[in-house]
Amino acid sequence: MKRVLGIAVALMVTISAGCLMAAPKASKTKDDKSTKSEKSKQSKKSGFQVFVVYSDDEAKENHFTPSGWMGDYGDIRINQGWKETVHSGKTSIKLVYTAKMTQNAGWVGVYWQHPASNWGDKKDGFNLTGASRLTFWAKGEEGGETVTEFKVGGITGEFPDSDSAAIGPVELTKKWQKYSIELEGKDLTNVIGGFCWSASKDDNPNGMTIYIDDIQFE
Repeated sequence: MKRVLGIAVALMVTISAGCLMAAPKASKTKDDKSTKSEKSKQSKKSGFQVFVVYSDDEAKENHFTPSGWMGDYGDIRINQGWKETVHSGKTSIKLVYTAKMTQNAGWVGVYWQHPASNWGDKKDGFNLTGASRLTFWAKGEEGGETVTEFKVGGITGEFPDSDSAAIGPVELTKKWQKYSIELEGKDLTNVIGGFCWSASKDDNPNGMTIYIDDIQFE
């Protein structure tokens, strides 16, 4: 009888030990799945590769062309190979607005487009799904220059930008500052207007000179 009881007790201890050992294993599997799921989400979120609009003059990684001149386009001067004032690399973009109202519009703007001069009449925009923001660096010649708007997208037409986002007005300083246009939740499946800036004579009666560098989607 004692022998039977001993065997029963041993079996109970063995089964109990097995259950106790099994519990952490089940918990670990659950944690592993949760961790993998979180890593997967993070991977998808951070999987977007930096997409450059401008890094240096004629750089191979550049995309889009500053071909969409608007308003008093005769008042605009663009130098994409400016070497005297740069944020990084060898060159920056120098933008001069004379405010002479050559076309009597009272404002100016320039779109970086793809393909060049694409006002929504051409296909083949870039699919930038996954980008969370567009960042760039900018400064003014004197400080106090006002940019009405910095923008991504917004071009209409038969094959328009799939969405748009903007910041502004922005008052620049004499020092390089980093700016960001947030793109979370935006439809970026067809981006033809990769970057844009605009300014007005009312805000800059004597015109302005500004510099922009390192424009990229992140």
